Amino acid sequence: MAPSVSEFFDIIVAGGGTAGCVVASRLRQRKPSLSVLILEAGGDISQNPQVFSTRAGMLLLGSDADWKYLSVPQSHLNDRPIYYESGRGLSGSAALNSGGWIRGDAQDYNQWARQVSDQRWSYEGLLPYFKRTEHHYDPNGDPEQHGFEGPIRTSSVSFSGRQYPLRETIQNAWSNLGVHAINDANNGHPQGLAELVNNFPDGRRQLTSEVYPLDGVKVVTDALVKRVIFDDRKTATGVELVDGRVYSVRSGGEVIVSAGSLRTPQVLLLSGIGDPNQLSKYQIPLQIDLPDVGRNLHDHLMIFRYWKLREPEKGLALGSPLFNGPNYEKGGPGDWIVTTSVPSTGLQNALAKDEGGPIGNDHPLVAGPRSHLELTTIYAAFGGELAGLQIPIDGTAIMNFFMGCLPTSRGSVTLQSNDPASQPVIDPNFCATEADRFVMREGWRLLSKLMFETPEGKALVAEEIVPENHESLSSQASDDSIDARIRLAGISTSHPAGTASMGTVVDSSLRVKGANNLRVVDASVIPVPLASHYQAAVYAIAEQAVDIILEENQKL
Repeated sequence: MAPSVSEFFDIIVAGGGTAGCVVASRLRQRKPSLSVLILEAGGDISQNPQVFSTRAGMLLLGSDADWKYLSVPQSHLNDRPIYYESGRGLSGSAALNSGGWIRGDAQDYNQWARQVSDQRWSYEGLLPYFKRTEHHYDPNGDPEQHGFEGPIRTSSVSFSGRQYPLRETIQNAWSNLGVHAINDANNGHPQGLAELVNNFPDGRRQLTSEVYPLDGVKVVTDALVKRVIFDDRKTATGVELVDGRVYSVRSGGEVIVSAGSLRTPQVLLLSGIGDPNQLSKYQIPLQIDLPDVGRNLHDHLMIFRYWKLREPEKGLALGSPLFNGPNYEKGGPGDWIVTTSVPSTGLQNALAKDEGGPIGNDHPLVAGPRSHLELTTIYAAFGGELAGLQIPIDGTAIMNFFMGCLPTSRGSVTLQSNDPASQPVIDPNFCATEADRFVMREGWRLLSKLMFETPEGKALVAEEIVPENHESLSSQASDDSIDARIRLAGISTSHPAGTASMGTVVDSSLRVKGANNLRVVDASVIPVPLASHYQAAVYAIAEQAVDIILEENQKL
């Protein structure tokens, strides 16, 4: 039986996550005459009270509000599959993430703009949209860099009134390593030690669908997209769901795919947009030959390390009955985030091995210097089971982590079958390059120096908590021994991007190449890694997308 058309709309947004909610909300606000539809595979998770608690929200991981993706076994990580948290429900991963509000380094955005020859995607090009998104926590903040009337309310540790006992200890330890405090890491120049900023004002999570109201937008939940429908002129005319329902766009309307970096390429491939060889394998009729769909996957690899406190009786960490100061519930138990580069000579040598030739100081990953590492100390110990550790949350241990921000490894998202309900095949290809391995070793060594070689670190911790049959590794440990630990414990930060890259899959106006009336708006369009926690970037991308759509489609 042929699918029946249920309704016509000016705009159909396939995916009601962060980007999809922003686009639908803003289009409707800016032009109330538009009929806008969101199709979301999950439910309306705003009805779940756990969502809004920064701590209870962690219970949503692995629930029906999470796609619960697993990658293929990673050959450079002991053949382990890697878990990806990904929000399944209205607002998407805004319902699951840790709330970090971190724009990243202007240099990364500027590289993006150079690569696509469009300054709209430079840091200065995106700055109006960062500001449009933001309600900055400090009324005395720099108005050149921050917005004060946007829907996303941010907060820092000190502005929330949290006073953790290890604040000065950690700051002084970093200072002894030459990493000094900066006032603002969200001004395009994050290198240094800065206060953690999140978008959990007063300890309450902000759902995108709540702060970007969907008044006047038709929202259909539990609506898994099967494919985008095209006419014989390669014009997107609507969307078909797995249950056979079809929603169509009016003449001059648009379909916008905003299903996220792991699901958007699957939607495109199921719609016949991609590599003909892959599509023919699953009997999917080719609509547009676009082999880069699903390629260029990049993600941030992260390592946790755990430390036994010398004096846990002082109430220094979560789990101790003494760790209960005012406003502690208003954010994660930590004060600082460090962004830093790595030694250029070592990086150049590593890049030379990957690229097969000498690397000069003008190499884009060397010049700058670039923000290769992010490091944080957390006054708690959780997630140890990922490395085979059983650490009780009883106030006796703390943890820190580092992540590689600018990986050169590239992976892919491909199809497992032509069934939209099946998970895509996710291969981030972590740590496939010598440059990535070098950066991760430097992150390990830097944390070893912080805890083992500073007066503050030595006074703070008695020992590192390590997996069975492993020993603690100092900053002088061999490359091979550090590599082995990274292979054992490396995990994803769930910052995937690049799978519908600008320049190869979409143009710089977010239009799918070779198609008419079809765009992609989410992190999948980001062509190069950013030293960022991507939600801040995705909000800005979606805000700019609305301007582009309204400027370029006068028929709406």
